[in-house]
Amino acid sequence: MTQKNVVAQWAFDARPILGRFHIWLEDVKIEWVKGQVKDELDDSISFADDRSERMLAMTAAVTALGTKLFGRYGEGSGLEKQALNLVKKDADAISAYAMSESLWYLSRTLPENHAIMVCLGEGLMPKAGETAEMGANPLLGFGRVYARPQVAKFLENCVLKLINDPNYHWNDFRRAINKKDVTVWGAAIDTLENTSRFAKGEETGPLTVLHLFDQPLAITDQYEGYIGNLVLPRAVVDTAAQESLLVNFFTPREKVVEAIHLTYPDIQSSNIHVWTLQGDSRTHRIGELWEQWRAAGVHLVDDSWTLPTGMHPFTDSGTYAPTFAVGNWKDESGDTHLFLVDGYAASAEAIQAASLSNILDLDVSLVVLSSKFALQYDKDAAIMKLDPDSTDFADKLRDEIFGEELDETLINTLRENIILARDAGIPLKKRTITADDLIAEKKWQALAVSGYMLPDPYSGAPGVNQINKDTYEVTVRMTTDKGDKRITFALRLMKNQGESRLVFSPLLNRFLKGENFRTRPVKISDSGRIRNELQTLCTDALEHYGEKVELHFTRIPKNTISEEEQVILRDVLTWYKENYPIWFEWLELA
Repeated sequence: MTQKNVVAQWAFDARPILGRFHIWLEDVKIEWVKGQVKDELDDSISFADDRSERMLAMTAAVTALGTKLFGRYGEGSGLEKQALNLVKKDADAISAYAMSESLWYLSRTLPENHAIMVCLGEGLMPKAGETAEMGANPLLGFGRVYARPQVAKFLENCVLKLINDPNYHWNDFRRAINKKDVTVWGAAIDTLENTSRFAKGEETGPLTVLHLFDQPLAITDQYEGYIGNLVLPRAVVDTAAQESLLVNFFTPREKVVEAIHLTYPDIQSSNIHVWTLQGDSRTHRIGELWEQWRAAGVHLVDDSWTLPTGMHPFTDSGTYAPTFAVGNWKDESGDTHLFLVDGYAASAEAIQAASLSNILDLDVSLVVLSSKFALQYDKDAAIMKLDPDSTDFADKLRDEIFGEELDETLINTLRENIILARDAGIPLKKRTITADDLIAEKKWQALAVSGYMLPDPYSGAPGVNQINKDTYEVTVRMTTDKGDKRITFALRLMKNQGESRLVFSPLLNRFLKGENFRTRPVKISDSGRIRNELQTLCTDALEHYGEKVELHFTRIPKNTISEEEQVILRDVLTWYKENYPIWFEWLELA
């Protein structure tokens, strides 16, 4: 009876999301990685209430399930770069849509004065194998607000001021929400981590990641960049400090090894396992770190090594999941081993990993880097300390950092990198930063939620598994400083595969793929859906003026939405505006 009650409670709490995607909850199993509760019906481990926490778990589960089934998994294998990128964008679109829809339905159950605001997203910046002309990937980025209508309108106006008004700053935003007595939970989101591995059909890695904070991050604009990170057990840094040894990202790695030996006296250097991103494209930036580790006799993790989970890691992408494996253990022979993470990550991943520091008892040292891979990490970090408005900016770049002549394009790109980070509130003056530097209040809490599309080698979590014709097991991990639990859902699709694909597909994507928008029954909710989808699919092409949103077709990269599809998109939006002018009064086409 207890298990039936648990399933019933989960189904009741998550019914808005389950109903939206036409899914039936068959079963729930909870495995505690850390912590335990006496009553499984009262198992909250975060600052959120029980219902919100369960809906967040279901958000990750539904996103993982929908992406795995309908995100074109493996269809990019063997394709050329441009075709592969289109598969990746389709996968990102499904994952972003599923999570956004889930958060929207979740927001209708939040307390009236609460909101979820996305502060960091992933997808604006070209990653390995991508080029700038390929455009931004579909994402949930800065300023997306999920709340009841009145609260959402208030916050959206505040966000627009943050972006557009040079005299409106973070403290003004914080005073405004405090005056209105609005509680804002900040979010850092990557709806599909390891997109390339997903598109190519790799067997491990892809997951969806949602970090929720009990306050908004102190970020004031859209931002995505690279951040250097060194992730160690806190005990290593504390022990080193007792010996007057400072350990952070800039510490020579032989000194880090010395600190590790002080902390774990019986450890062999060869049993120190260092995970970093690898590949030729990363040599300029972190190749020196690899050499320092090798000179110290440690093991640089590669794809052939076996993790304690019995699975093999990967080093082509994915800097978030390895953070959960950081720590020490003893093997069957009683020898001590240590796993740590070094190198760099995209900003959302790095800050998500850094926010795990208090939860997993880690020390995460961060350094803001540029978008270019032309220099070693220390010189790259020095670039971001320069004043972009100084008249001698170019001279300092040339003389103090590069030591050679530079073309104007590179100079302007680096200047823009600094301005982008500065305007977004990223701390640039400090030599190294931590998660605390991005959160206004000294005391903060975080809830880390991961949904696994495919098996995760670092935690051993399974991916989406089909258990019968229309039912799938989906695993979600929820982690806070109060507890760490792995939740396995059995989810049954209540529609057939074809109908379920439509349920999980963005409306605009369906129209671009050929569905007849003129004969499809129109609902008033189409207005909100299309506004939401435009923000996800082509955020760079939108300008906001009060309650108006203007879409600039010339700003949509052809590799994001092809010329033929842009013609269809214009036809769709024009038809909606002409036939439903009141519902689409907010939209302007340029």
